[in-house]
Amino acid sequence: MFVTEALAQSAAPSTGTTTETPAVGQTAPEATHTETGVAHDAGHGSGVFPPFDSSTYASQLLWLAISFGLFYVLMKKFIVPRVGGILEDRHGRIAQDLDEASRLKSEADAAIETYEKELAAARAKAGSIAGAARDAAKAKADADRAAVEAELAEKLSAAEARIASIKQQALADVGTIAEETATAVVDQLIGTKVKDTDAKAAVAAVSDVKGA
Repeated sequence: MFVTEALAQSAAPSTGTTTETPAVGQTAPEATHTETGVAHDAGHGSGVFPPFDSSTYASQLLWLAISFGLFYVLMKKFIVPRVGGILEDRHGRIAQDLDEASRLKSEADAAIETYEKELAAARAKAGSIAGAARDAAKAKADADRAAVEAELAEKLSAAEARIASIKQQALADVGTIAEETATAVVDQLIGTKVKDTDAKAAVAAVSDVKGA
């Protein structure tokens, strides 16, 4: 980019040609002698690296300022706005994502709260239904037990009445049988037939004695 004065200047080459004129009576030589030489300026060509050459500091600083200015303008006009736009776009997207996440979280919290309320209401309703069913079952069981007990009491009363009737009938039959037996026994023993009234009186007297 930077060219030193020493490298910019170069010595012009000098070329010399010498031709020998043949003497009289001699043939011209077939070959000609040519000499080429390059003259170098002894004052230049010291071999210093161009950026470290003090004679080019001014031009180097000038180009450095120009390059920095161009780079600054490029950064300010193109690179920085583009990077700023990208960062702003990403910031907007991140903010939008955060808002969406917050909205979804709010909806999830509301759904969970609604679910918990519905679950509590369902549990309360289930408890109420179970209590009502338990009370209804208990009332029905009590009613069924009362009906069964009443039926059993009625049947027991009927059975007791029937037993009493059978007992009375049996006792009546026993008295008749006893009278007939007593009459037959007396008839067999003494050969005399006992009157029915006497037999009944004798059986009644025996029954009174046993009852006493």
